[in-house]
Parts: sequence; C-alpha cells; structure tokens
Amino acid sequence: MPNGSPNKEVGREKDMKRADLARAKVLVIGAGVTGTSVAAVLHGLGAEIRLFDEREAFFADQRFISFERAIAENWELAVVSPGWREGHPLIGALKNRGVKLISEVDLAWLLRSELRPSQMWLAVTGTNGKTTTVELAAAMLRSGGLRAKACGNVGETVIEAVVNGEGLDYLVLELSSFQLQWSELPQFRSVAILNISDDHVDWHGSLESYTTAKLRILLHAELAILNGDDSRVVGATEMWPGCKVFFSLSPPKPGELGVVEDLLVDRFFVADPNEAQMIAQIDEIRPRAPHSISNTLAAAGLARSIGVSHQMIREAVQNFLPGRHRIETVFESNGVTWVNDSKATNPHAAAASLASFPSIIWIAGGLAKGASMTELAKHSKDH
Repeated sequence: MPNGSPNKEVGREKDMKRADLARAKVLVIGAGVTGTSVAAVLHGLGAEIRLFDEREAFFADQRFISFERAIAENWELAVVSPGWREGHPLIGALKNRGVKLISEVDLAWLLRSELRPSQMWLAVTGTNGKTTTVELAAAMLRSGGLRAKACGNVGETVIEAVVNGEGLDYLVLELSSFQLQWSELPQFRSVAILNISDDHVDWHGSLESYTTAKLRILLHAELAILNGDDSRVVGATEMWPGCKVFFSLSPPKPGELGVVEDLLVDRFFVADPNEAQMIAQIDEIRPRAPHSISNTLAAAGLARSIGVSHQMIREAVQNFLPGRHRIETVFESNGVTWVNDSKATNPHAAAASLASFPSIIWIAGGLAKGASMTELAKHSKDH
C-alpha cells in the first residue's frame, strides 16, 4: 500500500540532467505512441537512440535492434513504454546488468525539473472517465486564468507536453495502470482516483494487482480526490496517511464534495466546512449522466486544490463538451437517437453509459481483457 513516502531506490535517476541525456546511449523499449515520442525527444537532445519492439512491422527499420543486441549492448538508460511486463526477458536481463530503467513519465519529470522547474502537475487515474476528467480539469484551470494542458493518455504524451510546453503553469496528467506501474519520480500537487473495477486483468493477473498499480499514483501526492461512492477506492485508500477529499453523488458531509438536490456543492475547499459553496448545477453538465456528475466533482476538486474559484469552475462546466466517442450523439431520426460510446471498453464504462438512457438497443463488441460480463448482463438485461 502506498504510504506517501518517496521511494529511496530512485535517487540515482533524479540526478540525471539534460546534458547527460545528450551524451547517453539509450534503448527505448516499445515503439507505440509513447516510445516513438520518447525517441524523437531524446534524439532532439542529441542522445544515441535505438528501439526494441517485438512486432515484425518494425524489423526493417534501421533504428530497431534485435533482442540479442538489446541485451548485449551497453546502455546508459532504458526507457520502458507502458504495457511492458516487469517479467519480460529483456527487462530482466537489463536489470541484471544494472541498466537504469525508467518510464516516459519519469523521464518527463526529469526534464521538467530542469526545463520547467516551476511547473506543477496534477494527475487522474481510474478505470473509466479519466480523459473527460483531465480535459475538464484543465479547462477549469484555464478558466481561472492559469496556463494548463491535459496530457498523458490524452493528446500529447507527457514528455512532449514538457518539452513543447513553454509557459505552461500546470499539466493535468491522465495516467493508466500501465504508466503507473513503471513510474516512481513525479510529485503531484493533487490527484484524483475516479473508480476501480475489472479492467486489464489479463495483463495485471488479478484485480488486486491492478488496484495496486492504480494506487501508485498516491506515492508522491500531497492531496487525493477520491470517489466515496466506490467501495474499492474507499477501502484501498483507507490506510493512506495523506489528505483525502471524498466526492459523492449524495449530500456531502463536512470536508466532502457532493450533490444536494440539483446542485454540485463543495464542503471542503471553503472557509467553513459547515457551510456549502455551489460548484455548478446538474443541468449544466453534458451529458447529464451520473458518471458525468461524478467526474465533474473530481475535476472541481483538482481545480479547487490550487485555488481556482467556484465561479470560474462553473463557467468551465457550462462551456465544456466531452470529446468524441463518449456518449456522443451521431444521428437522430423518427424519435430514435444513435449514440457512439465506443470509449466504453469495459463493463464498468458500459454500465455507466447504459444508465444514461431510459431505453436502449445496445450494439456491443470488443475484447473483455479478462473482465467478467456477468454482472453487466445481469443488471442490463431488463433495460
């Protein structure tokens, strides 16, 4: 269980400077969006870059090397892309040789410490709702006059946002369990955990391991905005000693965020927790679904944690539209509305989407990723 104390084993990475990277021979493991972004940034700094990926499509590219060369050559640093297991033979071989392994997020933090030392980071994780929440939180910060950008698993990678983000006061990071599995260094002013349910169990091996990966976001957080309606989030964070702010769709207790009738209200970031300050009206949220209200409360908590006023938060809510493929109306005819929610890629997200409408004909497909569909089918069969 994360205890909020810095990991003492990573001190050596903290000392790495941009000048060191410019002279370094670096192996980038994984050639997806993150890996290619890391390679481009490090190449621009002057580093000698090689990539390793097991997909045959890359074998003809001269930048890519074989498994044998990846193990045999001397590397100052290896950057591991999200989704690579710690038990992979290459990872094990590099560890045995004492090669320094870090994540893209860690590398971005090292560069941020030198390039943008005053820049602050906020972060969001959870099984569902991350992208909408980080985009809304960034919009709230901008509404409050701060220069902020959403990045990570949305839009630019974190390292691109740091290198290209001159003048940005805040980055709001969307972090997956894969990214958190490898990250040790970042310090977050505040973080939000939206929910935890079955997802990527095929990769993590169990829901417990997946939960542990998610909770790594607390390792270097000063304050956590937590979903009080999610029993797994509440239970898993019970022993964390940091400052916890719970949000809920129920009326909030003193020190919480919640809903009273048709209003979202704040009873934590106020002068007197026995009083309540309005954040927004429910009918100002789009789509007006329970999970959208929950995500809005989480984003508001992040924005309030750095002092954005309630009024500026409300203005951001009024002007915000979620991204495409998120309960997106694509066609209406003869009283029938066609909705694209292809971002709902697990049972928890699908259930939230189905609950947004009174009557549904559901066209579904995709990969289960180790999650069980039993409860989803049980609760949706009459809907």
